[in-house]
Amino acid sequence: MKKTIEPGPTPDNWDAEALFAKALRYAERMADSADGWEQALWSSLALELLGRAALSNVSPALLADNDKNWTNLYHALGFEPNEGKTAPKSITVTEVFKRLTGIYPELFVSENHSFCVVHTGRRNSELHSGEAVFEGIASSSWQPQFYAACKALLATMGLTLTDFIDGSEAEVAEKLIAAEADKSAKAVLADVEAHRKEWLALGGDERSSLVESAKVWAMRQVGHRVTCPACTSIALVQGEAITPSVVKLDAEQGLVVETQDYLPSQFECVACRLKIHGLSRLAAVDNNLANRFKKTSTYDAAEYYAKEDDYPGYEEDNNERF
Repeated sequence: MKKTIEPGPTPDNWDAEALFAKALRYAERMADSADGWEQALWSSLALELLGRAALSNVSPALLADNDKNWTNLYHALGFEPNEGKTAPKSITVTEVFKRLTGIYPELFVSENHSFCVVHTGRRNSELHSGEAVFEGIASSSWQPQFYAACKALLATMGLTLTDFIDGSEAEVAEKLIAAEADKSAKAVLADVEAHRKEWLALGGDERSSLVESAKVWAMRQVGHRVTCPACTSIALVQGEAITPSVVKLDAEQGLVVETQDYLPSQFECVACRLKIHGLSRLAAVDNNLANRFKKTSTYDAAEYYAKEDDYPGYEEDNNERF
């Protein structure tokens, strides 16, 4: 079989190397700016381009916006669309970070995703409205999370902070990341201790009732059962899938068993009302809360492998004559 049309190189506007080079330029401008709104603005621009470079590094096609006539995808693959004169359109920056979280759940974690969405959202308000959202904002309120997100995005491309910012600034960035992690850990540990004290202040009968309620609740919910660090009741962690599902047939019992690995992102205990969000905060409390867990689902083999209806929602035709 012979190809009759060959793609050209990836267009510069969606090429990972070109996007990274532009992110470097903006990072340099950020470093040259005084602490204030201008530095924050340049950082938000660099962050978007770094995210787009990371996604394009997986495949430029992932940057293509869904369109009815497929020209965006065709352009991303290196072909020259014949239809229409409009410029190819890429996905929103929010969608960029969402896709990266799905592709790299262990590198680009939910905390990174949340910060990136907020920081680039502020940038949009700064550029497209009369609101001066970066005015008066202290660097300490965004730099630690910014550098942590950059570090995660760079890691997806096999790079480090020193590949993105000056060596001395990279050392400062690492210290800021470590300090923020320590601050977050102290805050969540204090929260656990507060819930423990409130739990111990309850009467014995009330605690017993809440423990039983937590057991029933955990059985009815989707998640991984763990022990609450505050009250030792049965609690749940939930997270995002990090591996493709593995399907095996148990011919002896006529069952299909589907398993998939998950990475925790949030914890909840209905007995003492403790909630924890974010993998790093879960790890700060107890490594067991941050461990991967496996979700197993079981299906009837006959139903699982049954031929899917070609025309769902339609009644079966009846052409008999009466």
